[in-house]
Amino acid sequence: MTATSDIGPALRAARRRLGLTQQEVADLAGLSDRTVRDLEKGSSSPSLGAVIAVATVLGLRLEVTG
Repeated sequence: MTATSDIGPALRAARRRLGLTQQEVADLAGLSDRTVRDLEKGSSSPSLGAVIAVATVLGLRLEVTG
């Protein structure tokens, strides 16, 4: 992922591959379903903690480049 706008579609695709609902991901990540929905839509500036929590639930590896 190279930009914040890339995060949402990647999270949505991973969630769908796993057959999980946004609510299930939210519950497993300890977040609200609105947070997960907003992350997927890219409609907010996500906290790093929220991105990490969802990525962990979905089994995704995050890479930080500088």
